[in-house]
Amino acid sequence: MYNILLQSHAGSWAILVLLLVVSYFAPKQKITPMIQRLFYLIMIISGVGMLAMIGFPLLYILKGILAIMLIGFMEVIVGRRKRSESTKKYWIAVIVLLLIILSIGYDLI
Repeated sequence: MYNILLQSHAGSWAILVLLLVVSYFAPKQKITPMIQRLFYLIMIISGVGMLAMIGFPLLYILKGILAIMLIGFMEVIVGRRKRSESTKKYWIAVIVLLLIILSIGYDLI
C-alpha cells in the first residue's frame, strides 16, 4: 500500500509542475487550473496517507507544511498571471521550495 501511495505522490508532483508551466503560458485556459487542483488533492491525500503509515516523523511534517506553502505559491502565480501582474518573486519561491521539498523527499536532507 505504501508503494502505491508513494508512486501516486511522486507522479502527482511531476504532473503538477508540468501543469503549472502550462497554466502559466496559457492563462486563458480554464481546464488546466482545475486539473491542477485535482492533482493537489491527490498529492495531499497520498502524502497524508504515507505520513500515517510511517508514524508522522517531524521532518516529513515539515515537508508537508512546505508543500502546502508551495501549493499556495503555485495558485498565486496562476492568479497573478491571469491578471497580468508580476510573478518573478513567486517563481523564485516556488523553485526554492520545490528544491527543498524534493531534497527532503529523496533523503538528501
